[in-house]
Amino acid sequence: MIRLKSKLALFNLLSKLVFTSLFLILLPSIIERINLRQVDKDLIRKREETISLIEKIGIEPFINTDTSDAFGSYNILKEEFISLERSGTKGELNQIEVSNRIIEDEEITYRLLNYTLIVDGQKYLLEIGKSLASIQNAKKNINRIILVFLVFIILATLVTDLQYTRIILNPLEKITNKLKEISSPSKFDRTPVKTNTSDFVSLDNALSDLMIQIDEAFQKEKEITVNISHELMTPISVLRSKLENILLKSDIDPETSNKIEESLKTLHRLQSLVNSLLLIARIESRQYLRDDTFSIRNHLEEIINELKPLADDKEVALTSEFIRDYQFKEGNRSLVFSMFYNVLNNAVKNTGHGGKITVMGNIVHNRFQVIIADTGKGMNETQLSTLFSRFKTRSIPDDDGTGIGLAITKSIADFHKIEVSVSSEIEKGTIFSFVFPETS
Repeated sequence: MIRLKSKLALFNLLSKLVFTSLFLILLPSIIERINLRQVDKDLIRKREETISLIEKIGIEPFINTDTSDAFGSYNILKEEFISLERSGTKGELNQIEVSNRIIEDEEITYRLLNYTLIVDGQKYLLEIGKSLASIQNAKKNINRIILVFLVFIILATLVTDLQYTRIILNPLEKITNKLKEISSPSKFDRTPVKTNTSDFVSLDNALSDLMIQIDEAFQKEKEITVNISHELMTPISVLRSKLENILLKSDIDPETSNKIEESLKTLHRLQSLVNSLLLIARIESRQYLRDDTFSIRNHLEEIINELKPLADDKEVALTSEFIRDYQFKEGNRSLVFSMFYNVLNNAVKNTGHGGKITVMGNIVHNRFQVIIADTGKGMNETQLSTLFSRFKTRSIPDDDGTGIGLAITKSIADFHKIEVSVSSEIEKGTIFSFVFPETS
């Protein structure tokens, strides 16, 4: 993905390149016309200077009837020449053309001005020429200078565009940073962003209003969840107590006893569900402290030791490979324990006989990472998409889970700013990754 300011700068650069390319395509013909026009002006200027000189000193210094009927002069490189000779042609000439001339046995192509003038009743032909080779060299030099200038202009405008785009989009970056830094709508920084762009002001105000509405909705949802959970706990406790008292009676028949025990199991499951909902609500409302410092390795080894008998019963190898340990600061020990316990417990339940579960810890890109990998039955894309949703059971059909354990795991991870990711393949297993924050 390309950032907005990069897109704007890239568009400006591409538009300049397109127009510059068109200009470079037309440049040779433009320069040639300009160059030829300038050469023609120089030829005309030299013609006027020559005529003015003849009018001043006369024709004799150039053509003497006793010696010759023509005069010629050229520079050492034969780039320019001038000739004056008597002419017996009818009509008058005043034109510029391209023609070849032989100078010292060398044929050279010139841009040539032909002009007839009459001095003392005698007609003379004046020719002033400039070689096309020197004209072409001048054109190449001009092309080179213009090309260098265009490259400089493009680079200079690219730098200025990037700087201007960075400055003009700085308020937008501040707004996005405000969104990235919040852990809940209530912590959104509602301080207005300083900008003179009305669009950014409207966006900032709209986001602030939206965060207020979302925060209010979250607070209502948390209140409802907590209230309902608390209200449910009382009747559940009363029912559980009454059913247990009935079981204590000696005259109860076996069939009734079995039904009461089934009801107690249902009540236990309902009580666990209510407790889980209360736990999530308290986590999301930041009711837990994060003032513990503890070793992640020791924490995980404690969980492994607790679940190892269950894994051994299923002949599942539960091992750990810690390359590095990590002291987690500003965390809640019991919540982090529950986070890892839920994942490892699910792994043990969903890994078949002879399977393997590995817990690994290492530093990756300067951040501590815990990997929990199993060789269980795995999950498909649909199951992965709802993995952390509440009340979505993903295990075997006869499992009595509520489907809220991984939702608790995700809430605890978000509470501690731990990044959680999952990859899985059917019949190959599942890999959970926990990346801890850098500041810890």
